[in-house]
Amino acid sequence: LSRQAHPGLSGPVILVSDIQPLYTAFMKKCPSGALHLHEFKSLFGVQSLSEEESLYMETIFSSFDSNRDNVMDFMEFVAAVHLVFRGKLEDRLKWSFKVYDRDGNGKIDRHEARHIIRIIYKIKKNNSDMTPDEICNKIFELVDQNGDGKYLISLAEFLEGAQKDAWIMDLLKLDVNASGWFKESRKRTLME
Repeated sequence: LSRQAHPGLSGPVILVSDIQPLYTAFMKKCPSGALHLHEFKSLFGVQSLSEEESLYMETIFSSFDSNRDNVMDFMEFVAAVHLVFRGKLEDRLKWSFKVYDRDGNGKIDRHEARHIIRIIYKIKKNNSDMTPDEICNKIFELVDQNGDGKYLISLAEFLEGAQKDAWIMDLLKLDVNASGWFKESRKRTLME
């Protein structure tokens, strides 16, 4: 996607010329204009998923379904593609926080963190000598800095913690090759 500064708007915008190929691909996959979870998985070229990958894709899908109607409309799709390919690190981390914060209360508790870490651990086939629970404990030890004793991570702590430690960043930014899946699918779509 091209990005250019637009007078009167803050920051770069997506050009109309970028939208047309996305719209064509979107409508080819879902002529109804509503992208369902199974179509989302197909779009990313991951039909034969392990249980962990399937759960991860469901989590990703839900994070982009901003109105919670269990379908992704074209604007939600554009936002997802933009974030995957062009999002700034801070925007991707904010999105990651949203994925971790499953109940949407603005804090990540140990249960929420452990849930996502277990999925990532299995997908990445982590070579770490640490278990998912140990990884979760270490993240809370390094990131939950306010000492509130509640073992909750705020958005501010999440952003600060992720940016101060490469190991934490790798776990928190949720990069499980979603952009790689999308690029491969896009190549196949253009060849059809």
